[in-house]
Amino acid sequence: MLNERLKVIEVGPRDGFQGIGPFIPTEEKIAYLERLVAAGLTEIEIGSFVSARALPQMADTPELLTACARIQGVTPRVLVPNAKYARRALDHGAQNLVFVLSVSESHNRNNVRRHPDESADEYLEIVALLPDGVKMRLDLATSFDCPFEGRIESDATLRMIEKLAPALPEAEICPCDTTGKAVPDQVGQLFRDASQSFPDVKRWALHAHDTYGLGLANVFSAWQAGVRIMDASFGGLGGCPFAPGATGNVATEDLVWMFERMGVETGVDLDKLIPLSSAAEKIPGGQTGGRVRDALTKKGDCVA
Repeated sequence: MLNERLKVIEVGPRDGFQGIGPFIPTEEKIAYLERLVAAGLTEIEIGSFVSARALPQMADTPELLTACARIQGVTPRVLVPNAKYARRALDHGAQNLVFVLSVSESHNRNNVRRHPDESADEYLEIVALLPDGVKMRLDLATSFDCPFEGRIESDATLRMIEKLAPALPEAEICPCDTTGKAVPDQVGQLFRDASQSFPDVKRWALHAHDTYGLGLANVFSAWQAGVRIMDASFGGLGGCPFAPGATGNVATEDLVWMFERMGVETGVDLDKLIPLSSAAEKIPGGQTGGRVRDALTKKGDCVA
């Protein structure tokens, strides 16, 4: 696996922060962004353009996007749930949009109050209005399991990709294990089927949660199926507010440690990341996870 490279998308400032009740001051969020970039995590989901009433932690996303112009090397991504908020993000200068819809009807209605087909139409509307140079990512929540409907068969996820991929084949398409209940054979098979069925799509990604301790196993299964873009959250922060029982994302430090040990380059400096991940444990209301942080700090390999 030497000479291979993994692109790590840091989602802590969005997925990790969104469910935290006490508001994290904007300046603190900016400081986290600066430290993440210093550790080599340059592609970062910094927040969401959503209803501040639904997710008050995300209310300062416009300010964070503005601040990113002062952080050298960062590529900020912002999540949008519909065309209205996509337009708002573009008005604020966003260059990398992440659109999310759920494969399962129950979760999509609980998340964005729409049938999945309605959200699919919103995605097509956004694609049609994208200015030149703006990049798009399509997150397919509940691609493997739904907190309300249970296991999602791959055919349902593939049908949604079939409907949406032709509109923008260059988009990054990311099946998401929203509940953390996916298992490695399920993940690998979906990506093998998807890459075979949609050869024009070149940028596949995985968003894994670690609720049942299978996050890294699922990441590795996706890697074996050819996926080279993975989401992760520093300190394992996270948990979907609209998926009862779901805990955090795969910890960035765990993912980086595993791939670097495999001889796969990530561009991330663990010595700079570990202290930041340790700081995540002190965020009031934060829910952290992962194993490498504790293992390395107890060994004294990294100093906080």
